[in-house]
Amino acid sequence: MELRCSTCGKKLISEDKFVKFSCPSCGKETIVRCKTCRTLGRNYVCKECGFKGP
Repeated sequence: MELRCSTCGKKLISEDKFVKFSCPSCGKETIVRCKTCRTLGRNYVCKECGFKGP
């Protein structure tokens, strides 16, 4: 499975400072965030429950 940032869609094959975690609301969706989106506080949306987070 190819990892992509949940916010910007960037491929994270060679990225070293990304995070991967379950949705804090439903726990069903895996959220993946690249270093840039984390640093800038860009929002992500859970595809399962619609939860929005920074």
